[in-house]
Amino acid sequence: MQTTLPTDTLIQDNDTARARRLAAAKGGADERGRAAAKKVAREFESVFIGMMLKSMRETVGKDPIAGGGKGEEIFQSLLDQEYATAFAARGGIGLAPMIEKQLIKEPAAAATAPRDPYER
Repeated sequence: MQTTLPTDTLIQDNDTARARRLAAAKGGADERGRAAAKKVAREFESVFIGMMLKSMRETVGKDPIAGGGKGEEIFQSLLDQEYATAFAARGGIGLAPMIEKQLIKEPAAAATAPRDPYER
């Protein structure tokens, strides 16, 4: 089974660049950086949930009562995007906090991390 990603569901280039800048920053992020990391993490989780919904919808047969057609496909896609956005905004599946934590490296977390016993 081959899965392709439509370009309209990918994160915007500027959000990706902002996430990379946040990831490159070494700790001590200010409030704007934290807010940006939270937004990027939530958007990524929303895209991920949208992809899951799309995959799940493909496993269900077509409804003969609704009529099908291109209009239904477009509406269903938009509805799934809204479901994903709303789901991510209400806490999602827990992916956003983990991504946010990785984007903003806390200096205290780095200091308490266990050291490699073989490192000199």
